[in-house]
Amino acid sequence: MVKVLIKKLDPSVKLPEYKTIGASGMDLIAFIREPLELKPQMSCIVPTGLAVAFPENYEIQVRPRSGLASKNNISILNTPGTIDSDYRGEIKVIMYNHGNRNFVINNGDRIAQMILCPIVKMRLEEAIDLPKTIRGQSGFGSTGK
Repeated sequence: MVKVLIKKLDPSVKLPEYKTIGASGMDLIAFIREPLELKPQMSCIVPTGLAVAFPENYEIQVRPRSGLASKNNISILNTPGTIDSDYRGEIKVIMYNHGNRNFVINNGDRIAQMILCPIVKMRLEEAIDLPKTIRGQSGFGSTGK
């Protein structure tokens, strides 16, 4: 278990929690003063009222909630969103309405989930040629349907 420090930016903010023992993510909750209406094919940024600190070589990924996606066509625009270990600002979620009806976000709604993930850093080494593979330079769709 990795320790993550969490700061409420307002005393009324609810802390995220795992809903079940097997849950990978903790739900992020909207912290807004009045309801937001998310129109079809539009996005909005929803604050959570939370800031975090956690060790280097980790990130927090912000991912969609499957229930919002399957029942309301609501997703996260830059999924997964990344919170870097040196970011100390408020966690905000870019929500997107893929549907054809307005969707209302209320204070206290569960809007996304956050998952702590390890990061493996790369060391780049410039090369003139890359090792050959069967696939080679074949791109999108090259491995079939």
